[in-house]
Amino acid sequence: MLDLLKPHDPDLVAFAAAAAARDGVSGVNVVLVEIDRDVQNVKMTLEGDSIPVDAVRETVEDLGGTVHSIDEVICGESMVEESPTPQD
Repeated sequence: MLDLLKPHDPDLVAFAAAAAARDGVSGVNVVLVEIDRDVQNVKMTLEGDSIPVDAVRETVEDLGGTVHSIDEVICGESMVEESPTPQD
């Protein structure tokens, strides 16, 4: 899951389509989190067997966006759910 900052143009559809076109990416979900006058804060969740993180970051940057952070990563043969911690 990536936290992105992007300009208003291109739209969310263009960002999702460009990320989904990368080899190793089988699906993309893009959600608008916050909007201000100049930029949009977006959460992009990618799914695939071998996601090319550097290539996805390059795609985002080519569209004028910036990857703020990688907020979640799941790897391995099975889905590992997040467990609550005392900090929660």
